[in-house]
Amino acid sequence: MTSSDTAPTSPYLVLGAAIVLPASGHVILGVSVRGLQFLFFMVILAWVTAKIAPPDASFVGRHAGGFLIYALSILDAYKLARIRTAKWVHNARRDGGSGQSGIGPHT
Repeated sequence: MTSSDTAPTSPYLVLGAAIVLPASGHVILGVSVRGLQFLFFMVILAWVTAKIAPPDASFVGRHAGGFLIYALSILDAYKLARIRTAKWVHNARRDGGSGQSGIGPHT
């Protein structure tokens, strides 16, 4: 979190960015090293899968390892954004602020 006064980046914006361009969701969240790690393993596992896959496999089948890490990086960026938003809403409600996100208190 950058500050308790400013709202964190929307999780849906992070999700969309992570889907469109790998690691961009992590860059938006400020954890670009984590995004680079995902990119590194995406490339490495795509290369390894391409080397061991049968020649008649489809493009997705030949690069399945890279696609797996790509999907995990999308989920990871979205999860980080959701956690930051939930923490911000919780802190805003506790401090008497107006965290308007539609999340109701526990009853």
